[in-house]
Amino acid sequence: MTIKRVGLIGVGLMGHGIGKNILAKGYELTVMAHRNRAPVDDLISKGAKERNNPLAIAKDSDMVILCVTGTPQIEQLVYGEYGLMGAVREGLVIADCSTAEPLSTIRIAADVAAKGGHFVDTPMTRTPKEAALGKLGLMTGGPDAVIKRIRPVLECFADTIVHAGGVGSAHQLKLINNFLSIAHAAVAAEAITVAAKAGVDMQAMKDIVMAGGAASVMFGRLINVPLSDDDSAAQFAIKNARKDLRYYTNMTEQLPVTSFLAETAHQITVMADNMGYGDRFIPRLIDVLMTVNGVKKK
Repeated sequence: MTIKRVGLIGVGLMGHGIGKNILAKGYELTVMAHRNRAPVDDLISKGAKERNNPLAIAKDSDMVILCVTGTPQIEQLVYGEYGLMGAVREGLVIADCSTAEPLSTIRIAADVAAKGGHFVDTPMTRTPKEAALGKLGLMTGGPDAVIKRIRPVLECFADTIVHAGGVGSAHQLKLINNFLSIAHAAVAAEAITVAAKAGVDMQAMKDIVMAGGAASVMFGRLINVPLSDDDSAAQFAIKNARKDLRYYTNMTEQLPVTSFLAETAHQITVMADNMGYGDRFIPRLIDVLMTVNGVKKK
C-alpha cells in the first residue's frame, strides 16, 4: 500500500521543517493544532489540513509522524482520550521521530501490531536548520518491509537514513548518540570555563582545538558563546538534554552497564535546569559553569 496521506503531530522547531518538505514533495499533510500557531498556520497556508486530536489525524492518514518531547507525550497521544490507538487499522504506520525510552516503544509497537498497524521508531539528528533544508539524519527501527514502505516519506526530510534493527533499536541508538553529543557539550563547557578563568585567548583556543584530536562538532558550536555570545549553532534546550540523559541512564541501568560519565553530565543539566536555564540552548551550559565558578563573562 503506497503512502499518500501523512499526519504530523508536533509542529515545533523540527516538525515545521519536516511538514514543509513533505508538502513540497506532493503528499497530503494533516497537522494537529499546536500551542504555537505560527508554524501550524504556515503549513496550512502551504496546503496542509488541520485536525484537533490524534484520533482524527490517524483517521485521515496512511502514516502518522510523531515529533514530540518524549515518552509521556507519546503514550498520551497513543493511549489517551481521542488517542491514535482508536484509529489503528490494517496498514496504518506510526513513525516516532521523538527521543523516547526503548522499552515503551517496544510495548506500544506490540499493542499497535495487535490491531494490524505498525509502530516504528525513526528518531532524528541535526538541527532545525537541517529540518528546513530536508537534510536531517534518521535512525530507523522496525521490520524491513515497513521501513521500505515509508522510506519515500522519510526521504522528503532526511538525507541520511540508517536502519538500526528491530523496533526499539533506533531509540537505543538515538540515546547513545545524544549521550555522546551532550557529554561532549558538557566537557567543552567546562574547558571553556577554565580557559576563561585562566585568561586564555578564546580565538587561539578555537584555532588549536579544532585543528587537532580534541576537536568536536560540539566544541565548534559552543566556542561561539565566548567569541560572539551566539548559541544558535546548537538549538537544543537544556531541559530536553536533561530528559535524554535520564532516558540513557535508565537504559544503562536496565542492561545493566556502568555509566559514570552520563550520570555526571546528567547532573550538570539538572543543575542548569534548577538554575533557570532549562529553556535555554545547550551552549548556555557555559554560562551555568561560569556562574558556579565565579567567572565573569567578557
